Parts: sequence; C-alpha cells; structure tokens
Amino acid sequence: MSRGIIATIAIIVLIVIMGGCSYNGLVQQDESVNTAWSKVQSDYQRRADLIPNLVNTVKGAAEFEKSTLTDVVNARANATSVKFTADQLTPENIQRFQQAQSQLNGSLSRLLAVAENYPQLKANENFRDLQAQLEGTENRIKVSRNDFNDAVQGYNRKVRSFPTNVLAGMFGFSAKAYFEADAGAEKAPTVKF
Repeated sequence: MSRGIIATIAIIVLIVIMGGCSYNGLVQQDESVNTAWSKVQSDYQRRADLIPNLVNTVKGAAEFEKSTLTDVVNARANATSVKFTADQLTPENIQRFQQAQSQLNGSLSRLLAVAENYPQLKANENFRDLQAQLEGTENRIKVSRNDFNDAVQGYNRKVRSFPTNVLAGMFGFSAKAYFEADAGAEKAPTVKF
C-alpha cells in the first residue's frame, strides 16, 4: 500500500473516532439536561402536592375568603396541566411553564398574606408545618432551576462549538431554552406601612 492510501485511511479512522467521541459527549450532555429537567418537574410537583393539604387546612379557618382558595386551586390545576418532555425545551414551552408556575406562586403568596389576618390559622400547627414545607420546596425549586440552567449551558456550549456543531446538526441536537427571571423580577417590591 502506498503512503497516500495509508494516510487517507488513518485520517478517515481519526475522523470516525473523533465523531464518535463528539456524539457520545452530546448524548451525555443531553442526558444531563434531561435529568436536571426531571428534578425541576419533581420539585414543582412537590409544591403542587402540598397545596391540597394547605387549602384544606385553611378551609378549616372560619370565614376564610373563598375566592382566594378558588384562585389557588385553579392556579394549581393550570400549573400541573403544562407538561412537556426535555426534548421539547423550546423558549415558548419554558415560557408557558414559567407563566403557569408564576400564577400559582402569586396565588399562594396571596393566600399566605390573607392568612396573616387569621390568628387561629397562624397558630395552627398543620398550617405552620405546611408553610415551612412550602418554603423549603421553593428553595428546592430555585436550586433545581439553577442546576437545570447549568446543564443547559454545558449542553448548548457543546452543541454550538465547532466541530461538534456540525455533528450536532446532522443528528438533530439543537440548543435548549433556559429558565429566565419572571417579568418585573428586577424591580424591588414596594413596601407600604
């Protein structure tokens, strides 16, 4: 065999090996994003699972505002109805998911603010426990969202970097969307006494 043929075969083998390594790296990064997304969904589901107990505890308080409870129940139903897989992480789907979760968060905030007017409710041990669990869950959600964004960043960096971007395009790997701050989150809330 001539040196030219050997060199050509060596280059082809090298390209195949590099391509295989790049493909495997993309799969690994994609799985990291899928895992992080599952954790985000799990933490949001935990919050949704706590809400019926919170609502039932609050219902026990005399003359509690029914419209506030109805808002929470409806927001929970809306938030749990927005579902998609990690393969569908488009900016539009992430935005839909965030909007539904923000509605639920707003309803829960109003519920807890109104609960401040009911001393017997604030003294209720079940209510205090649920409130503490919700606070812990909100912290978990924040950590999960940050971990998800970190996984997406690593994946997107790999998908967009040369020469892996050529292979990514051939095999259908595309950039995924991040969680972003809710609209207006950059403004500090106004506190009035």
